[in-house]
Amino acid sequence: MIELSRRGNVAVITMAYGKANALDIEFCDAISTQFEKLRDAPERAVVLTGQGGMFSAGVNLLKLSDGGADYVRRFLPALHRLYETIFFFGKPVIAAVNGHAIAGGCVLECCADRRIAAAGSARIGVTELLVGVPFPPMAFEVMRFATAPQHFVDGMLSGATFTPDVALTRGLIDQVVEPSELLDRALAAAETLAALPPATFALTKQQFRQSAADAMERHGARVEAASTEIWTSAATIDRVRDYVAKTLKKA
Repeated sequence: MIELSRRGNVAVITMAYGKANALDIEFCDAISTQFEKLRDAPERAVVLTGQGGMFSAGVNLLKLSDGGADYVRRFLPALHRLYETIFFFGKPVIAAVNGHAIAGGCVLECCADRRIAAAGSARIGVTELLVGVPFPPMAFEVMRFATAPQHFVDGMLSGATFTPDVALTRGLIDQVVEPSELLDRALAAAETLAALPPATFALTKQQFRQSAADAMERHGARVEAASTEIWTSAATIDRVRDYVAKTLKKA
């Protein structure tokens, strides 16, 4: 599912789960657990990347479609844990976005402190509303934090996806580099942040993200309950199944 390597004082987590790095319970738990293990490890920063032309295609809708409401009730806490773990991780996290980052995959890369993408035709954006599912509260707060304010509402409601160059203008990406340079540039960014005093960086990161933490404390449980109710409804499951069927037909 994931491969862990080390480059000096930087840990590199490479997602290698099927063709699409689609998020299901097991994959979310594997990534979350690896980050949790790195909290007290000697490595001072983490690079998160994928393989080939896919960073992550987002939630595994086929598993949701097959598993129905019972699966969704178990999946949503795993997804929340994934985003929360990375977004509030006390060390620098660099996303090396090697390819498509769609829906939950876009949220995943937006959890990072710096997001560096390979130039090309990959698509980046959040398509949740096109599928017919609401944003869980942690995902919503991540996107609110990452997206350029003038593009936030449009990006969330339209379900549009963008090339890396356009994603850069919307705040979804911080830098676009040649594909051959992606990992080296991500490692350089990680090393730069890793050189900062750890406690100082961690507190500064906490300050950056405090508004998201406050929003989750105030409204998270209420929105999570409302979101789960919609995600697990028969109507939503049917919409997901229709979307999966149409997507497979196009493929």
